[in-house]
Amino acid sequence: MEALFIGHSYIDVTIVAPAIPQGDDKTVADDYAVSFGGNAVTAAFAYAKLGGKPDLLATQADDWLGRMFADMALSYRVSLHARKVARSSLSLVIPRADQRAILRMRDDQWLHPFPALNINGARVVHVDGHQHDAALHYAGEARSRGVLTSLDGGAVRQGTNALLGLIDVAVVAERFCEQLELSADATLNYLRERGVKVGGVTQGARGMLWFEGAGAHQRLDALPVPHDLVVDTNGAGDVFHGAYVWSYVQRPAAPWAEHFRFARAASAYAIQHLGNEAKLPTAPQVLETAARFGAPLHGIMTR
Repeated sequence: MEALFIGHSYIDVTIVAPAIPQGDDKTVADDYAVSFGGNAVTAAFAYAKLGGKPDLLATQADDWLGRMFADMALSYRVSLHARKVARSSLSLVIPRADQRAILRMRDDQWLHPFPALNINGARVVHVDGHQHDAALHYAGEARSRGVLTSLDGGAVRQGTNALLGLIDVAVVAERFCEQLELSADATLNYLRERGVKVGGVTQGARGMLWFEGAGAHQRLDALPVPHDLVVDTNGAGDVFHGAYVWSYVQRPAAPWAEHFRFARAASAYAIQHLGNEAKLPTAPQVLETAARFGAPLHGIMTR
């Protein structure tokens, strides 16, 4: 095993439309995309597109959407470890400029305990707080073996506080800060107090506020992608996570500033494409995007 990702799977249906119909209205959409979805799930697929070999512990139902998801994992060579649920989860995503509305149905009533996995050889365990029992278990196993643990803190979920005590790298969303009723700076202080070694708060077009070790808080600006090139921001943060995990596995001794700059370029690529599958870059495409927007990257292995 190289990298283990743990999360909740969705099928995302992304629709671009001039308006959302109500009542008996009908509207013709301009475009659509159907893809995998979910925070750690999309991060795992991003990691695979960059050339990694991820293992993914995710929910899966025995229905046609579940079989579609399994086919997607197979096509990307994502090693899927399924935790059964009765129905697949579905998201309807409606992007508009740099925002997106999401309507989702989620089945998180697991039918079985999480599967037992051998994480020998793993370099990273990345979780998003879903499947909190599995996240706690495998983050604990990773910590006992000296394996890096990473958290996508899209929201404060059940078990988040306990989980943070096992996390090395935590990059959280502004929603996470809002739930804690803390500013971004105060949230970083909270993460540091919980033992997180590298912490960040992503802030969309404003980039990311972050720290490493005992260092001061610092700003990583977003790349200046022109407004008219922004197609779909949904999932860009998940691509960011998958990209920094991949960068770390390639160069574990590199400073985190370099991993985050690589991830920033990956997410800048992502927002220019519709749907999660189309927004996954290869490593050369990440380098091309970074150079295009004035922040060239050096020393990154592309395979």
